[in-house]
Amino acid sequence: MEDPGFVRGLCRVYAAMLFAYPRDFRLEYGAEMQQFFHDRCRELVRANSGCSAWFRFGMRNVMDWIVSTVREHRAAPRQTSGARKLIQEWAVTLLLFLFVTTTMVQAYVVPTGSMENNILIGDHMLVEKVGFSNTGNNWTSYVLPNRQVKRGDIIAFRYPQDVRQTFVKRVIGLPGDHIQLQNKQVIRNGQPLEEPYAQHTSTHADDDRDNFPTAAAPAAFANHVQDGEVVVPPDMLFVLGDNRDNSLDSRYWGFVPRDYLVGKPLVIYWSYDGSTKDFETWNIEHLEDVALHFFTKTRWSRTLTAP
Repeated sequence: MEDPGFVRGLCRVYAAMLFAYPRDFRLEYGAEMQQFFHDRCRELVRANSGCSAWFRFGMRNVMDWIVSTVREHRAAPRQTSGARKLIQEWAVTLLLFLFVTTTMVQAYVVPTGSMENNILIGDHMLVEKVGFSNTGNNWTSYVLPNRQVKRGDIIAFRYPQDVRQTFVKRVIGLPGDHIQLQNKQVIRNGQPLEEPYAQHTSTHADDDRDNFPTAAAPAAFANHVQDGEVVVPPDMLFVLGDNRDNSLDSRYWGFVPRDYLVGKPLVIYWSYDGSTKDFETWNIEHLEDVALHFFTKTRWSRTLTAP
């Protein structure tokens, strides 16, 4: 059975990682470790495993790699000064940190309530950067397992009007979908959507927000409205926040380009009860608040939950 391209790519990455081990260890066990890694990849392919299984497999291997390389360097018989050992260990740790944060996950804190009550202000999340197919954000888009974006996915993406910011919203429309809102009801391809995740908290009527598109719709929709519906163009996504009455989303600034995707929120590793200003920019008042109220204002029930 010929290996898929991403498996060959993973095996090449793993082979390169083995050079972090001492030479004698690598010569004795390297081939066996590569074969075991290759066989495990093939098992995941045969099982048609999803992105989460591949992600867990990758993280386990990375964690094992850093622990075992440090252990083997410490056990190596050659004479190395204490300072040199310390530098080697920190160098491995730094390389691992850079590898993981640039290719696999990204930490993100939610500063606004646009996705309440599913994602809250103060939720600190890890965003899986290898989940969606070929976004072009880095080399992993081409060699790691992936899937297509689906309707209903929660995604992290670069805000089209200021790419320095990362937004989190829910995908409502894929290329070719016809989207409109009538009295807050989302209609896609002529069918009203059932959205148990959405909430409406305002009693104030806003035609531009609740009945979309209107004549005041953003210029980005100018050539994409047919019969009162927005038609999502190729390589674009239409997104909305779950907190529909308090969300800066596609209704106000347009589509999300496919290559602006960062990834899919994977897990909430910490949730802290604070205000928007606390998380937009860290300040001394917020640091003091965390120091004084860490145990009482941490939302422990949300720790290690999936968004």
